[in-house]
Amino acid sequence: MAAVIRMHPMLLQLTLTSFVFLSCLRNGNAGITSTFIRSEYPSVDIPLDNKVFAVPKGHNAPQQVHITQGDYDGKAVIISWVTPDEPGTSKVQYGTSENGYKFSAEGIVTNYTFYKYKSGYIHHCLVDGLEHDTKYYYKIGSGDSSREFWFTTPPKIDPNSRYTFGIIGDLGQTFNSLSTLEHYMQSKGQAVLFLGDLSYADRYQYNEVGLRWDTWGRFVEQSTAYQPWIWSAGNHEIEFMPYLGEVTPFKSYLQRYATPYLASKSSNPLWYAIRRASAHIIVLSSYSPFVKYTPQWRWLEEELKRVDREKTPWLIVLMHVPIYNSNDAHYMEGESMRVVFESWFVHYKVDIIFAGHVHAYERSYRISNIHYNITSGDQNPIPDKSAPVYITVGDGGNQEGLAGRFRDPQPDYSAFREAAYGHSTLEVINRTHALYHWNRNDDGKKIATDAFVLHNQYWGMNHRRRKLKKHYVRKSLEQIAIY
Repeated sequence: MAAVIRMHPMLLQLTLTSFVFLSCLRNGNAGITSTFIRSEYPSVDIPLDNKVFAVPKGHNAPQQVHITQGDYDGKAVIISWVTPDEPGTSKVQYGTSENGYKFSAEGIVTNYTFYKYKSGYIHHCLVDGLEHDTKYYYKIGSGDSSREFWFTTPPKIDPNSRYTFGIIGDLGQTFNSLSTLEHYMQSKGQAVLFLGDLSYADRYQYNEVGLRWDTWGRFVEQSTAYQPWIWSAGNHEIEFMPYLGEVTPFKSYLQRYATPYLASKSSNPLWYAIRRASAHIIVLSSYSPFVKYTPQWRWLEEELKRVDREKTPWLIVLMHVPIYNSNDAHYMEGESMRVVFESWFVHYKVDIIFAGHVHAYERSYRISNIHYNITSGDQNPIPDKSAPVYITVGDGGNQEGLAGRFRDPQPDYSAFREAAYGHSTLEVINRTHALYHWNRNDDGKKIATDAFVLHNQYWGMNHRRRKLKKHYVRKSLEQIAIY
């Protein structure tokens, strides 16, 4: 009985949050601009002699280890790492018991130059044919310099697979970045949806550009070696630097961070899709052509048709530049992509769209502006129950600092906004409900500064499934209360 009593305040809080959220959606009222005053670290990168950048011991030991999903449905991973001195082996040994490596896979190795910087030897190895919901141990490198890690595959594709995603954007490698990473690692996140702007190496010059990619890879390894980060690219990955003779966009990023783009029939690693547990996740590129008939436009048109909400009810889109943003920083930069894609997002009832780029946090109501044209006069977004919730999580902690100037008054579409460092989690409970949290770093432990219950667009709006929905509502509320 005592356990039940302890659950009530949390359940009440979530119920009130959901009620306020839905009431504001109906009434079109503007939301909250937080007055929280943060006490962040200075926006400078961590010194190079800090332990978070330490090179692993041993000759040619693998470093900068990171994994991502390697196929469409979560039964494969791409394991990547760098050997600094010589190519070494690209083999991954793996198995389901510690030190019991019954299987192996062979990868590829490559390297590149950027100005006068020459990268280490970059390995990518596809490990496929894995079982769902299974912990695997893996070993890379050879001899005394080998290193061992583990990861857990997601549950099978199922509409009621429970899964928790972390959401991080614009991370960088400052002490604020470290705070964000450590706070996320204390959460129950099982995979990261990363919203672009990884290392901020382009803020350096000459050979330091490449060196700062190396330090960032070692910095995030404490998480990326153990769970998949689903990558999307931001403007700081472009690295267009004619003064160095470097004019190939995304050169460093594409060499270092592989994506399973071929599995979703994409022609480019910068846009792709995966299915994981009960979610269909679409990654878009804000800095690649996306207007009508371009490769990205054609691909998204077909990928949205492939989405099966009966199997993966949660439809999530990742991009770097937010479509809706009320901060002075990067205001209206996402307008061109909104014009091209918003009608599709509404038509296919996308549940939630995550973006970064703006170094602050903001959440919208369900709104759209698909009826606007140059003659209609309907120039403002309006409440739309079929539209996604738009959330900006560009507050990872990079050296450019926070975007603290929001536009005043707060527009009607904006539900909550705050300039502070943090990360988000999206806990999918079942096919009808998910629990969303945004957690600011300054709070120390996992305390949700902004939280609400997200109702699934497909199952929640399908009236033929009301009986089924009632069954899962009761179960989900019990589980949310425990969380």
